[in-house]
Amino acid sequence: MQLSSNPKYYRPEGIDIADDDNQRTAAILRAVADALLVPVAKASGLPPEAVQTFVEGSAVGSFNAGKARTKKRKMSAYNRAFRDAYKRRRERHSKKDGTLRAGFDHQRLMSLAHSDARKQMKK
Repeated sequence: MQLSSNPKYYRPEGIDIADDDNQRTAAILRAVADALLVPVAKASGLPPEAVQTFVEGSAVGSFNAGKARTKKRKMSAYNRAFRDAYKRRRERHSKKDGTLRAGFDHQRLMSLAHSDARKQMKK
């Protein structure tokens, strides 16, 4: 026998108590789910597999419905100015096919847009 982290409890080697408890809990939950689904299947006249598929599908879809919606943060004035400056720079330095003109890359556009946004904020 091996001593666990708590000196009051002993456990045999090779057996993980947490895994054993999880398996027991999963078996109990499966039995409860079957006990709930069988009468519904009999009452509706549908095969139990169809009822189970419907319940599992609706449970997966309703998972996000129970979550509280998080409030979106307000965009700062600098971010709005930068967004507009970047769009103007991107439009000005792009060719018709969407690629950047010679001598311009994303890094240069970003630095130009940041400088434009800073100038815009000073006005």
